[in-house]
Amino acid sequence: MDFILELLLSAFIVIAGFFSLVGSFGLLKLPDVMTRLHAPTKATTLGVGGILVASMLYNLMAHGTVSVHELAITLFLFITAPITANFIAKAYLHEQRAEAAKSLPKPDAKASDWATYKVPERQAES
Repeated sequence: MDFILELLLSAFIVIAGFFSLVGSFGLLKLPDVMTRLHAPTKATTLGVGGILVASMLYNLMAHGTVSVHELAITLFLFITAPITANFIAKAYLHEQRAEAAKSLPKPDAKASDWATYKVPERQAES
């Protein structure tokens, strides 16, 4: 393989490793769920994406074929990470809302309340 290609692949792997390390460190050290949520969805996604791009480039240069598996994994990762983060954030907000509402009288539940972070009308008036 050419030296420039090897240098490029090494750069992708080192940068991806750095992003993965920062994302993992943020997941462990940040104080609460909402701040902890940002680290793995952004930094670690870039880390895994960098490793997969390096793998695709290696297969392209070494074997002359495009690896569809790595491309599918990358697309799946970039599509599902924000959706997962959104669901975790919603669950956390609803948990906090439930903790705050334990001492309040029960409001009339609507079928659409599960998908929003809407304060019940009785709680908003107080």
